[in-house]
Amino acid sequence: MTSPLITQHAQQVFRFGQGLALPHGPAADPAIARSWRRCLDQHQLDPTRPRAPRVIEQAPLNEHRERLHQVIGVARWQMNSLHQQLGGSGQAVLLTDTRGVVIDSVASEAERPEFQRAGLWLGAVWEEAVEGTNGVGLCLVEQQALTIRRDEHFLGQHASLTCSASPVFSPSGDLLAVLNVSSAREDLSRQRRFHTMALTNLSAKLIESCFFLQHCEGNYLLRFHAQPEYIGLLSEGLLAFNGDGQITTVNETALNLLATSRAALLGQHLEAVLDIRLEDLLERSRPQPGSCWPLYTLGGQRLHGQLRGPQMRAVSSATGTVSAPVDGLCLADTRMRSDFNRALKVLERDVPVLLHGETGCGKEVFAAALHRASSRARKPFVALNCAAIPETLIESELFGYQGGSFTGARKEGMTGKLQQANGGVLFLDEIGDMPLALQTRLLRVLEEREVTPLGSTSSRVLDIRLISASHRDLQELVADGHFREDLYYRLNGLSINLPALRERTDKGALIDHLLAKEGGDDAVELDACARRALLEYPWPGNIRQLRNVLRTLVALCENGRINLSDVVALMPTHTTLHNAVKKPLDSAEREVLVATLEARQWHVGRVAEELGISRNTLYRKLRKYGITRG
Repeated sequence: MTSPLITQHAQQVFRFGQGLALPHGPAADPAIARSWRRCLDQHQLDPTRPRAPRVIEQAPLNEHRERLHQVIGVARWQMNSLHQQLGGSGQAVLLTDTRGVVIDSVASEAERPEFQRAGLWLGAVWEEAVEGTNGVGLCLVEQQALTIRRDEHFLGQHASLTCSASPVFSPSGDLLAVLNVSSAREDLSRQRRFHTMALTNLSAKLIESCFFLQHCEGNYLLRFHAQPEYIGLLSEGLLAFNGDGQITTVNETALNLLATSRAALLGQHLEAVLDIRLEDLLERSRPQPGSCWPLYTLGGQRLHGQLRGPQMRAVSSATGTVSAPVDGLCLADTRMRSDFNRALKVLERDVPVLLHGETGCGKEVFAAALHRASSRARKPFVALNCAAIPETLIESELFGYQGGSFTGARKEGMTGKLQQANGGVLFLDEIGDMPLALQTRLLRVLEEREVTPLGSTSSRVLDIRLISASHRDLQELVADGHFREDLYYRLNGLSINLPALRERTDKGALIDHLLAKEGGDDAVELDACARRALLEYPWPGNIRQLRNVLRTLVALCENGRINLSDVVALMPTHTTLHNAVKKPLDSAEREVLVATLEARQWHVGRVAEELGISRNTLYRKLRKYGITRG
């Protein structure tokens, strides 16, 4: 039986459909009028017909929640806080995805049955095509904060609800979720509705900001505003960039402050936007910045900023993906991060991973990071370098042996690497150097998942995930008859080519990452010229060479600062380094000369005095750099 309230509401809707709506009625709002028209013409909904809430089953609901698990984690505390601020009872706080599916909710336990009957619970679908005009559905269409009050809903059965909804946008500017507060109380006062809408919108912005900060942990994060007191508040601009200065993400406030669009800004180098060299900006990076400093755009606009360096974050193995550095591994390079995510996914499915790359490019570090990010993080990670052990000992190292099985064997025997890694991850480095006879036995172990120690007649069940690595071309070894073809295909579940250090786009972030590890509790700074020299050096020994150099520089540096002279003194025989540092030194000096000349209107005497050099020396430098007054 249709209630009088639903009948009365349906009459308003039908009058609207006939073009007879009152100018002060529910459809006076253009957004609501558009929605009602869609409900009538496109969705063909009946405002009088009672509809049971559409609720998806648990399995697909889990998939919806899994896609936004990070957002749920960020939003949960804020949703509880919002519920408390609104007084708790009579309010349901919902978080939906972009399909209108409720993926999280907060309500008092006593009121849950009432809200469930209204469809305000997990798994309910609030798309406009399903539930007509409502807060969530209209917010998904309009992508702006709004309140739908009682008879502004299309379906009469929702006419007792008041809903305030606000969009939550991703760091890339796309709609990510909707935060909604629904109340089944009697008609709320205008002041109460305004208060609810304001708090809902504020909470959505807080969720956006927290998710942005979490999403950008692997990059540098510049926080800025025209007024320094606004840094750290919701009105601050947020801009993330990688170690090479390429802008990767911005928030809406940053676009407004810089008077530009997201399309025009993303992918640009920082120096194309801000009047500061990347090296000078990175010197201001701190793990937890406490003070701000002046910053200028190329157009001369004065801002104030703080710079946070890349953060270390724990990784959840449940998702099989990471977006920030894993402990011990820098993933600011997009290609590296993508390869890591792919490798982690297949490793979790018991698919072998085969790593290729030059010596020193970090294959073992990559493998160990995969182990720490996997579901086997608390199980053993066992590494064996097949090239570092004499051929006569590899078999016993890998398979182990029973006591007294051969001359010189320990009485108690030895557990091999395969058994040591049981339940965890085994990393076989330089697998291309494994003798052919052992390759045959290893293949049998991998196929049968059992291992028999030397001298033993009993086998042991084996449960391992396998990562192999080689700097040699295994396919060439197969063609030459030095590596078994069947073992190659058994190991090559997913092949990952790790780039050489000179090919990586995150050299700056990697240097900071390693410098922080080597410095330990002592903060060590790298001046701009030293940083540029390290960035431009080709590093034939890859990350291993870089880490050794940084370790030595940290040990020798004075007052916690590494200068260019420290780098040159450590590597005096490398002419490539001197060629690399000559250019930035000259470039920096030329920039200082030009800037000072322009600031002093080309008054040579004043410029020479300010720089502390003679006029003759100044003229000589002008000739050297080809500086002339335009």
